[in-house]
Amino acid sequence: MTRPAFGARLAAEFAAGRHLCAGIDPHGPLLAGWGVADDADGAERMGRDVVAAAAGVAACVKPQIAFFERFGAAGFAALERVLADAREAGLLVVADVKRGDIGSSFAAYADTWLAPGSPLEADAMTVVAYQGFGTLAGALERVQRDGKGLFVLAATSNPEAAEVQQARRADGRTVAAAMVEDAAAWNAAHASGPVGGVGVVLGATLDLSAFGIDVAVRPDGPALPVLAPGFGHQGARIEDAGRVFGGIGHALLANESRSILNGGPAGLSDRIRERAAAVRFALSGEPA
Repeated sequence: MTRPAFGARLAAEFAAGRHLCAGIDPHGPLLAGWGVADDADGAERMGRDVVAAAAGVAACVKPQIAFFERFGAAGFAALERVLADAREAGLLVVADVKRGDIGSSFAAYADTWLAPGSPLEADAMTVVAYQGFGTLAGALERVQRDGKGLFVLAATSNPEAAEVQQARRADGRTVAAAMVEDAAAWNAAHASGPVGGVGVVLGATLDLSAFGIDVAVRPDGPALPVLAPGFGHQGARIEDAGRVFGGIGHALLANESRSILNGGPAGLSDRIRERAAAVRFALSGEPA
């Protein structure tokens, strides 16, 4: 049975009041806090526990692939089992891989992370398009044909990124604004549902106007999904989400990792439920 497209599944999550993206970041200090070894088995334990706790509560999970691939083949095998659990639970997965390249190389990345039946199949992946939005063609084909999703890096919170992302192109747009506008334009041309399959990554700690991004304007057409890291440990307050993201905040995925992972497996389900409720209240004023 064919699953609905990523945008349609996101729309259903938003309609149910679910906007939390639960991060899975099995780095050494966090694994130590879980009482497990800093190895592939420990990463798998964390990933599968988060999936079990997030199913039906969070909108999606986002494994940071670097923390799995550092263990080589064993890490990828562990990740495959985490992804299999998520598929079985019907939980959306955004693979945080930040891949970017040109031509057949980028198409191969898309095959790895988005092709139906791939051992590492996810519902969406994070991508980098600083070589030009057109370099995403191989993944955009997966969005159209297989109902997958993309999140394009636009404005990120690391200070050294601003020099590139705030740079002005020949058309007058900043690089960051161009990523947002090109993603919205692609959705308007190709998406048929209320939420597009192509979204952007915008840091929650940023003044987005400094990047040339106008959040007060809600473009015509499908909603633009926004994956927003920076809440919790990095300092952004979920209570400020409406102010930060304005007219594009209705399709927000608020990513939290350390705020739910700190403390180990004990109380994990409660922490995810608490953060999911806080995100819902911030965006709608309704308790979960």
